[in-house]
Amino acid sequence: MSISQIARSISASATLRLNQTAALLREKGEPVIHLGGGEPKSKAPIDALVAGAALLNSGEVRYAPADGTRDMKRAIIRYTEEWYGRRVEPENVIASSGAKQAIMVCLQAILNPQEEVIFPAPYWVSYPEMVKLCGGHPVPVFAEDGTFYPRLQDIEEKVGSYTKAVMINCPNNPTGAMYSEQFMADIVEFCEKRGLWLIVDDIYHRLLFDGRKPINCYKYAKDFSDNSRLVLVNGVSKAYAMTGFRIGWAIGNKQLLEAMCNIQGHQTSGPSVMLQHAAVAAINGVQSGVESLRMTLENNRNVMVEALRAFDGVKISPPDGAFYCFPDFSAYQKDSTKLAQFLLDRVRVVTVPGKEFGLDGHLRLSTCGTIKDITEGIERIKWALDPNSPNELYLGDRKLVRDWT
Repeated sequence: MSISQIARSISASATLRLNQTAALLREKGEPVIHLGGGEPKSKAPIDALVAGAALLNSGEVRYAPADGTRDMKRAIIRYTEEWYGRRVEPENVIASSGAKQAIMVCLQAILNPQEEVIFPAPYWVSYPEMVKLCGGHPVPVFAEDGTFYPRLQDIEEKVGSYTKAVMINCPNNPTGAMYSEQFMADIVEFCEKRGLWLIVDDIYHRLLFDGRKPINCYKYAKDFSDNSRLVLVNGVSKAYAMTGFRIGWAIGNKQLLEAMCNIQGHQTSGPSVMLQHAAVAAINGVQSGVESLRMTLENNRNVMVEALRAFDGVKISPPDGAFYCFPDFSAYQKDSTKLAQFLLDRVRVVTVPGKEFGLDGHLRLSTCGTIKDITEGIERIKWALDPNSPNELYLGDRKLVRDWT
């Protein structure tokens, strides 16, 4: 069978594939611990659930405008004014089926074949694939000093004649690194001077630890005209624990948003009107759930980092926010794909290979689970990797025996 060159260049989402693997093993009764997901355990806000159910019960669940309902746009505008100090017009806003679609439609609107998009590495698994789906070239950038915190110079060195955009995710998936305010100021100024699009993926911006505050990209922008190339992306999936609702949005100049609306109108039409109704209720409703989730994640981060530091060979940079740790396991196994498969096969712990995020030897471990999942999951990993571990381990009633070195 003949499929397109673009389709052949795209790999499956590693995170979604692992979610399916974990679900299948659980259905078989396997004692799986899933440390690979990016999905909070907490429930969606009650305001969202009540609002969605009310609209569903009314029976008036119809098509939505391609760029979102009026109420959804009003909620996004209010949210942007509250969190970014910027008042935008409805024409500057598009609601999409998740922040992922907002990014995808934005890239489709700005990229020509062969043009490049630069983003710091490690990176979210979908960034390179989305760029390739548009016929463009992804250009990951590693910090020269070997940390997870790039400098402007690192980005600048990769900019060439085909560079069209820079994409920033802060705090970062998979590392949890929050870039400095100076870095964001430098990037905004640099992209404005060079005429590059800057896509700011702010999906985790309220999930920060150790007293950190969200960084406002608009604070450093000078161009607010219709020529502005700054695009802000956000959504309800992470902070509101509404991953399955698939509501995100983008804010940009009117000409870009018109193009994005045209594309989305032919691609999927508007997001579900019922799910937008629920998202509006979450944004406008009681916000205590966001802080509760943030505090839970910070505590889980602390537990996971402490447990990982018990490994002699593991290097860990404590995350500044988001849902993840990205420890370096290369002292045990440099091939992260083999390591992740080994841990799944031997001790039924699901992790995500660092290779999927652009940095082999690492594993992405999620802090979204319970404290029990985190502590037991790390204990299983330590038992599997540490040659000084006891010879036996019990998973419930099942006894495992180390038959490897």
